[in-house]
Amino acid sequence: MPDQTSPQDPTTQEPRPGQPADDLQPPGTTGEMSQEPDHGESTYTGSGRLEGRRALITGGDSGIGRAVAIAFAREGADVAIGYLPEEEADARTTADWVEKAGRRAVLLPGDVRDESFCRRLVTDAVDQLGGLDVLVNNAAYQMAQDEGLRGISTEQLDRVFRTNLYALFWITKAALDHLPRGGSIINTTSIQASEPSPQLLDYASTKAAILNFTRGLAQQLAEEGIRVNAVAPGPIWTPLIPATMPEGKVEQFGGDTPLGRAGQPAELAPAYVFFASQESSYITGDHLAVTGGRLF
Repeated sequence: MPDQTSPQDPTTQEPRPGQPADDLQPPGTTGEMSQEPDHGESTYTGSGRLEGRRALITGGDSGIGRAVAIAFAREGADVAIGYLPEEEADARTTADWVEKAGRRAVLLPGDVRDESFCRRLVTDAVDQLGGLDVLVNNAAYQMAQDEGLRGISTEQLDRVFRTNLYALFWITKAALDHLPRGGSIINTTSIQASEPSPQLLDYASTKAAILNFTRGLAQQLAEEGIRVNAVAPGPIWTPLIPATMPEGKVEQFGGDTPLGRAGQPAELAPAYVFFASQESSYITGDHLAVTGGRLF
C-alpha cells in the first residue's frame, strides 16, 4: 500500500494479482504465494486509538486477519491470534509484526470447527491477555464449484458452515462472559452476502447469515453496552483465493469491480480499527462495505 500522505489513484495504487493459480492446498499460506498480499507492514501508522485494548482475531495468521492484527497493534492493542496449526509459519510472522509494534502477541492454534476448541480459544485469550475488549470473527473457508449446487458435497458444506458460521456462534457465545461495557464484536461478512457468486453458493449463504447474525446480536447486546458490527469485503487478495479458485478466475480476480482490481488486506484494516475504536461509539448492528465500488 503506498504512502497515504498524498492522494493516490485508487485504480492503480495496488498491483492486480495477475498471476496463475498457485499450487496451494486450501486454505493456503502466504509464503506459498508467488505474489504476496500487502498487509500494511510498511505503511500503516497508528495513532493510539486502541491503546490498552485486548483483541482476539480468528484467522489472524494471514490475509485480512494479519492486516487487522498489525493495525490493532500499531493502534496500541495486544492481540491474540487464532489459526490452524498447519499455518504456524504465517501466524508467527504476524506475531512478529505485533511485537515489533511493542504489543503482546498470543498464538492460539486449533480448528474452529471444534466447539470445545472455540471455548478454549476464548478462555486462553482472556487468561493470557488479562481480559478481552474486542473480538474479530474473521476465520473463513470457501471452495469454488463450477458445477454449482451439484458439486457441493456434504463434506464441503459441513466444513464451510462449521468454519464460517458455527464457530461464529460458539466463539461469540463464549466471549460474552468476558467482554465489558464498551466492548466491540466485529464480524467479517462479504459482498457475497448480497451478490452471491454461483460457484460459491455455500460460502455466500454463510456470509448472508453472518450479516443477519450481526444485526440481531447488536439488538440483544445494546443494553449491555457491547457493540456488534461487520465489515463486508469485496474481492481481496489473500492465500484463500489461489488455493480455492480455478486458474482462470484467479487471473481475473477483482477485475469486474468499478475500480478494476482486487483489494489488498491493508485496505480492509482501517474499517476494523474504526469499529473497534471509540470513533464508532454510536454505531451498532451495521456494516461497512469495502468492495472496490461494487454495491452492497
